[in-house]
Amino acid sequence: MTNQQQPTRGEPRVALVTCTELADLDPDDRLVLAPLAARGVTAEPVVWDDPAADWAAYDLAVLRSPWDYMLRRDEFVAWAARVPLLANPADVVRWNTDKRYLDELSAAGVPTVPTSWVVPGEPWQPPADSGEYVIKPAVSAGSKDTGRYDLGDPEHRELAAGHVRRLSDAGRLTMIQPYLEAVDAAGETALLFLAGPGGLAFSHAIRKGPLLTGPDFGVDGLYRPEEITPRTATEEQLAVAAQTLAAVPGGPERLLYARVDLIPGPDNRPVLVEVELTEPSLFLGHAEGAPDRLAEAIVTYLTRHP
Repeated sequence: MTNQQQPTRGEPRVALVTCTELADLDPDDRLVLAPLAARGVTAEPVVWDDPAADWAAYDLAVLRSPWDYMLRRDEFVAWAARVPLLANPADVVRWNTDKRYLDELSAAGVPTVPTSWVVPGEPWQPPADSGEYVIKPAVSAGSKDTGRYDLGDPEHRELAAGHVRRLSDAGRLTMIQPYLEAVDAAGETALLFLAGPGGLAFSHAIRKGPLLTGPDFGVDGLYRPEEITPRTATEEQLAVAAQTLAAVPGGPERLLYARVDLIPGPDNRPVLVEVELTEPSLFLGHAEGAPDRLAEAIVTYLTRHP
């Protein structure tokens, strides 16, 4: 959707950035439209790679569901740098769309899932131990091209090597992590933060059921279906989230939103899976008042960037 109707003069205009497959937004994101309208903000979905989109006509572009960029990351990052005012900012997009940022966060003391990397063209053999591992590309979303492999199973060892080879042949950096089995019972916790008068503030948390049941045989659509339920965040989880956000380049104060995904480590203490600063699902429909809080965050962000 492009600029077809001009709002009342002086009324803020916000583009909610999406992709062609979700040209009218993901249903969860549509929940913010009415709260924005109630605050005098005209918001509309705009496809990020639509050549007819006039980004300069908007007071703010908010990244929401541009979930088709993974195989075109360079193009996406270059586009982000051309948008006059983007949330989150373009340099954050560049940093956050390559999961090698996990190494930086680990070096800053954030507890993270141990990760190794396989550069395209580099030979790789499954480790000799018989544990379970997760293999996925460093540029990814929606758990696509992601698999879980039991290296004690000869068939899984062969499939794991094939998965890495497939990503390598496509020129994609591969990340390999031990599968932390506590997630099977506890699931994954996503903590959502939204901009407020004093900076990012905790909004709500959700539980994702375990997603990975075995090797990667492909996913239909933009993302792997998820089982989502509300969750109460613990003080320990909030502390890890705060530590993570404090280590984001440029600091958390300039972010509109952030999502910090945690799972229990071997000692049952929370460890970071990823921090989502580019196009995270915000699960607005799973927390009372969340759509209003996001609308208020957008208004707050606009007042900081007149």
